[in-house]
Amino acid sequence: MESLFAQKTLRRRTVALGTLPALLLVAACGPQSTSSTGASPASTSRAGAAPTGAAGTSVSSVTSATKAAELRSGLNTLLVEHLYLAGAATGGALGGRDAEFKGAADALDMNSVDVSKAIGSAYGPDAEKAFLPLWRSHIGFVVDYTQGVAAKDQSKADKAVADLVKYTQDSGAFFNSANGLPRETVAKLLETHVLTLKDVVDAQASGDASKTYVAARKAAGHMHMVGDPLADATAKKFPDKFPGMTMSKASTLRSNLNTTLVEHLYLAGAATGGALGGRDAEFKAAAEALDGNSADLSKAIGSAYGADAEKAFLPLWRSHIGFVVDYTQGAAAKDKAKQDKAVSDLTKYAQDAAAFFNSANGLPKETLTKLLETHVLTLKDVVDAQVAGDPGKAFMAARKAAGHMHMVGDPLAEATVKKFPEKFA
Repeated sequence: MESLFAQKTLRRRTVALGTLPALLLVAACGPQSTSSTGASPASTSRAGAAPTGAAGTSVSSVTSATKAAELRSGLNTLLVEHLYLAGAATGGALGGRDAEFKGAADALDMNSVDVSKAIGSAYGPDAEKAFLPLWRSHIGFVVDYTQGVAAKDQSKADKAVADLVKYTQDSGAFFNSANGLPRETVAKLLETHVLTLKDVVDAQASGDASKTYVAARKAAGHMHMVGDPLADATAKKFPDKFPGMTMSKASTLRSNLNTTLVEHLYLAGAATGGALGGRDAEFKAAAEALDGNSADLSKAIGSAYGADAEKAFLPLWRSHIGFVVDYTQGAAAKDKAKQDKAVSDLTKYAQDAAAFFNSANGLPKETLTKLLETHVLTLKDVVDAQVAGDPGKAFMAARKAAGHMHMVGDPLAEATVKKFPEKFA
């Protein structure tokens, strides 16, 4: 395990902190120059008038903190979590790890309840009651497919696929009645979801860990294709409940940032779980997927703050993954000194990352430090439960840690929008 960890993460740990201040200055200023008064050209283009975006919207009113944006981000993060918990459950089942299957399945059902509550918050308790068994049914059909594949029972696998296709039609009818989205459009989107999840199961059954995590990231990436139109249709159906623009650039930033952070959490947990379970191929594949997620997150930073900020952020973010690796190794070896050193390094990372964002967008350093400390400590709880051999506790800890990610993503998204309103108008 030591050699694999070293190959994948330890070499990424060094951050050029000496060069960070200059890069942070670039990040704070962004691609726009400023006048001697500190105002950007856009803000001084019309004396006495508020700057406007392309559609004539005042940039001072641009925000990601609307109920419509909250609906979109919340729904998409639940759907991404659904995908990774489903994959964890089928992976545990196919690997003969019954306790892991049960722990993931229990967490998956809690996620289903939360999705149904999101539906109920818009469409009412009757819709919530109707949706939950419908949503649960497709999970049951995925279980049937997994069992058929494991037993090489083609007829059972084929029936499960047919049942899943029927489920997509029923769900299309549900949402068409609820919000007017075309039945076939919803059915097609959900069909793609179940087929991409099927690809994950097929890769797991073939024993190809690398293909599994590539398929999982693809399937997770598709979830916004379901969540976005559902959130948009819901907000338009009930504008009083969900004011604001669901599909604005600011809302997109908030949703994408939060789903990427939730994916980070579940991939990190998969990597540490594979390593602690002695499943080296699974660890390696999850670690590679996790690094792909890190690259995507850094690109999101770069899209707002510029290429230099992106280059500074990626090794900084990777460093905390390396420190989690150190903690995992220490916990596995019962090396208290190594664990304590890793926790100390993670605390220092939280301060460095907070300084990065404080310079970039003005969020208070102390506030950010606390939020990032909570992230690393909730991820530590996942590792501790994995080391203890308690999958049920590990998946509950993962859900808690994933639920905290919006506490990081939401303020970062809003501060970014306020820093560069012209980009998000």
